[in-house]
Formats: sequence, C-alpha cells, structure tokens
Amino acid sequence: MNSLQQQLLDVNGITLSLYTAGPSAGRPLWLLHGFPECWHSWRQQIGPLTAAGYRVLIPEMRGYGQSSAPRDPAAYDLITVCGDIQAAMDLLGHSEACVVGHDWGAPIAWHLALLEPQRVKAVVGMAVPFGGRPRQPAIDMMRQHYAGRFHYILHFQQPGVAEQEMDADIPRTLRMMMHNTSAAVPKDFFLQEKPAGAGLFDGMQDPGMLPPWCDVAAFNHYLQTFTGRGFHGALNWYRNFERNWQRTEALADKHIEQPALFLLGDKDPVGTLEAYTLKQMPKRIANLEQHLLSDCGHWIQNEQAAEVNRLLLAFLSRHYAV
Repeated sequence: MNSLQQQLLDVNGITLSLYTAGPSAGRPLWLLHGFPECWHSWRQQIGPLTAAGYRVLIPEMRGYGQSSAPRDPAAYDLITVCGDIQAAMDLLGHSEACVVGHDWGAPIAWHLALLEPQRVKAVVGMAVPFGGRPRQPAIDMMRQHYAGRFHYILHFQQPGVAEQEMDADIPRTLRMMMHNTSAAVPKDFFLQEKPAGAGLFDGMQDPGMLPPWCDVAAFNHYLQTFTGRGFHGALNWYRNFERNWQRTEALADKHIEQPALFLLGDKDPVGTLEAYTLKQMPKRIANLEQHLLSDCGHWIQNEQAAEVNRLLLAFLSRHYAV
C-alpha cells in the first residue's frame, strides 16, 4: 500500500481521483468499486495484482471521495460514467486494458467491454451480472412488481429522501449496509415486506460493530469517502434506469465477445434479485467463466479475498497475461 499514488485527473467534465500502484510498464488493470464503497474496497487485491506485474488503477468513481459529485442525477448514467474511465484511459495512453468491477462498478465494466471491444481485452464482474439491455427500463418493472411495497431501489428514486436518513449518521449507515448484505444475513433481506413509505433501515438494528472483513483502519477510508458530502452522488447512480435504457439503445443487440469472469457470493442478496439476469448472462457473453463462492455475501473481494485473488489471477494469466 505504501507504493500507492494518487492523482486528480480532469476528464469528461469532472475531476476524477485516481489511485495507482504497480510497475509503470505493467499492463493496465482497472478496479471499479461499487455502492456504498470506495477505492479502498480493493485493498486486498492491490498487493497480489501488483506483485504479478500489473499496473493497478483504482478510481474514486464519480460521486465518491475526492472525485466530482454533480447534483444533477442525469450526470450519472452508465454511458457518462463509462466516459469518465474512457477519458482517463485516453489521457494515460492506455491502448489496452482489463476492467474489473464490483456492484455498480460491474455494469460499468460490462458496458466498457461493449463500448471498447478493441481496447478492453478482458472483463471481470463481481456480484452484478450482465443480461443485456432489458425490453423496458428496469425501474418500470420494479414499480410494477413492487407496487405498494418497499424496495430499496424504489426508495432511492426521489432525491433527498434516502439522503436524509443515510446522511444523518454516516458511520451507522455504513455499518448497517455492510452487515446486512454480508454472509450472515439471509438472501431475502432486501426483499423483506415493508410498506412503500418505510425508511431504509426500518426494522433493522444497528450492530454497533464492524463485520469481520472490515477493520477500523479500512472503515475510516469508507468514512472519509462520504464525510462532508453525504450520499447524494452515490445515490444518483440509482436514478438513471430510464436514462440508461435510452442511452444504451445502440448496444441492445451487442454481445460481450471478450473473455469474461463473473464471481458471486452464495449468500449475496443480489443473486436473488438478479436471478433472471443470471440465467440470461451466458446468452450475452460469448466466453464466460463463472464461480459461486461459498459462505460469501455481497462484499466478495473482502469477504473471500484469497479465493477472489486466486480466481482473478488465474483468469488474468489465461487471458491478459503480463
């Protein structure tokens, strides 16, 4: 970790905070974090990947940390966020790359593979599968299916509502999110029955402690990401399902042709929420390798770091060797 360097890049109309490590001549390997996380969520991958000779690049995604966090939700659609990474690659002179994404970082990785078939040589998604462009915006399907009932994504739609609850106590919010999507929590946690107007944490108890995979030092990095700015930028990612659907029309019939790796924890609630997409994924990715990790929740690269590193390095050795 001592070899990490940070730089602020002016790209795509924003400031993008970027952490880098590893040999300058190493093949570029981008690690894209999800919600509500930070660049430091890849802390257990940096050492093994740089030791293998890769140049690791870890941005603080738009809306997080020291990167810009526009107020307008429309500034966070998939194509725009992909543009941040594409512009950074251009600025750094990357003619080839491998892209790895977890949670919301996974859709960015999948779409970069679609948008950049020549530059992106291999792609890895963790937790969130790729099933292609749906027939209608996913948010419309959610509203139909969960009419009159609580769903966390529906709860996030109105700007300011979720922020009020989550920003009020950022350490509590992070503890609750970390614990309640870890391996110890049933898969159907986010499907619990609550009325549509309920709060995100209604019916939940603050554990008052950190999960085993996140120590105090790491937790402080998460806190720094949101302290002073809150969650508005991170939540704006969830307010673009219709805009994402509109802006990806040209990609509707495209398949991911690059070698692809997908990792999912067996106790990750996303596996339940995205069951249909998981079935569709092999139809949309030509060269797909999949693994279900045992006793693992949503925070896969930290809950099962050794296994993730083993699978990732093996995949890279076959498809994106140094």
